Amino acid sequence: MRMKYILILLLALGSISCKKDPEPQPDPVPPPAVPTIPAMYYPPVSGTGWETTNPSSLQWNTAELTNLYSYLQTKNTKAFIILKDGKIVTERYFGTFTADSIWYWASAGKTMTAMLVGIAQQEGLLNINNKTSQYLGNGWTSMPQAKEDLITIRHQLTMSTGMENNVPDDDCTLPSCLQYRADAGTRWFYHNAPYTLLDKVVESASGQTYNAYFQNKIRNRIGMNGFWFKTGYNNVYYSNALSMARFGLLMLNKGKWDGTSILADSNYFNSQINTSQNLNLSYGYLTWLNGKSSHMLPATSLVFNGSITPNGPIDMYAALGKNDQKIYVVPSQRLVVIRMGESAGNVQLAVSSFDNELWGKLKTIIGY
Repeated sequence: MRMKYILILLLALGSISCKKDPEPQPDPVPPPAVPTIPAMYYPPVSGTGWETTNPSSLQWNTAELTNLYSYLQTKNTKAFIILKDGKIVTERYFGTFTADSIWYWASAGKTMTAMLVGIAQQEGLLNINNKTSQYLGNGWTSMPQAKEDLITIRHQLTMSTGMENNVPDDDCTLPSCLQYRADAGTRWFYHNAPYTLLDKVVESASGQTYNAYFQNKIRNRIGMNGFWFKTGYNNVYYSNALSMARFGLLMLNKGKWDGTSILADSNYFNSQINTSQNLNLSYGYLTWLNGKSSHMLPATSLVFNGSITPNGPIDMYAALGKNDQKIYVVPSQRLVVIRMGESAGNVQLAVSSFDNELWGKLKTIIGY
């Protein structure tokens, strides 16, 4: 019996001695560092202070940035600004143009009107699904009343009123110039007159002049300067370039300014910067959209394949005006890019070949 216990003990010890020492385990791999997203910067509402960021600290190609300035000068540029996270990366003026110089926005102001209409709706002053004649009265066009009643504020915001554009002056807002061609919502055409009449809609709904309502609801609250000025039938905004940058920053931050909601209706804002109808996929509420599968352009009813700015970021949206007045907003890069000046080439309405050419150069600088 004793020998049996000794044998069991020896077998157990042999089993233990045959076991391999455990292999050393590698040190645990630390999780990848989560990149810190800088807080968005907002310049003070009063004063001229505005913080800056050095492009080299962003790993931008500064040599190409220098070349860009020469290019912009050859393209009749007066002012050029890039904001990153709200801070100024570059601010350049050309010729006699300065930071205090005033220039027109042309149709880039349309995007600002779209936001103002959204503010009026959030205040309960209007509803964009209501027919326009509710605010302008019957007979604001020369259409049959049944056809006029099909037009809503939304159709004005989306360039889909169906009005005849083949008239002597498509800026003309007189009823005699506003003629029927197709039912509202069935045709897209870049037509200034029905857009311009949104000013009258806002005035009727708010009981204020358009300038006064705009100043109270947007301009003064974000520290812009400038004014709307009537030129013929058109109502055009004028300001310095930094005021244009302030509005671009407001658009980048979805209608919010340093914790204050200028446009609190997120559904409206999202509709403004996304496809607003199925006719021109690259158009929101008076705002141009990049990265869509097709697009239409001013002065034509043709549909073109691809996005309006192939070299630009696909999530970019923009306020674009005649003679290359530009506000580009890129959420993925937290960028706002501003260009003011004379035409960069042939006289163009809103979208032009300059958009893609410029973003081809910016792509090599920013590296997105």
